[in-house]
Amino acid sequence: MRERPRALKEQSSAVTDQRFEIRELKQRDWRFNREMYFRVGERWEWIDKRPWTDEQWREYATDPNLRTFAGHYKEEVAGYFELLRSPSSTPGGHRSQITDQIRTEVEIAYFGLLPDFIGRGFGSALLTSAIEKAWGWSPSPSRVWVHTCNRDHPGALRNYQARGFVIYKVDTGEAGSATDGV
Repeated sequence: MRERPRALKEQSSAVTDQRFEIRELKQRDWRFNREMYFRVGERWEWIDKRPWTDEQWREYATDPNLRTFAGHYKEEVAGYFELLRSPSSTPGGHRSQITDQIRTEVEIAYFGLLPDFIGRGFGSALLTSAIEKAWGWSPSPSRVWVHTCNRDHPGALRNYQARGFVIYKVDTGEAGSATDGV
């Protein structure tokens, strides 16, 4: 996604329940990132970070280029997302010709709901928030992107596409590998 979708609000979701809100974790806590990775990813058999040590989790979650958000329903954690800023991977696109600033991009690194909250419309609201927070991260990124694979909810790709992401690459690698770049 190379520009902020204009009609993102209209696409957000059917969730109008004011008891669902999304908050950034201002106090970094690697235990939260680890717990959500395992709890959200258990159903989908996420495996890439399972062998990590506490020190690896601590280093990851305290990276100043990582922001973590939690979706809450009635004060109970319903899901989360992580935004990871990195230098632009666009060839020749590392520095803006207009501002001379280094261009960056933001990946929605992890995103998901806890099992009790799936199927209630929270996924679309959470993803809309992730996209808005990514584009709103100053300085504005040159692109916002996400990987999905066969280890994600069956409706994940449809949710990403409904919010403006487009498939740019399909990899038919081994099971569990990132297969779709959107």
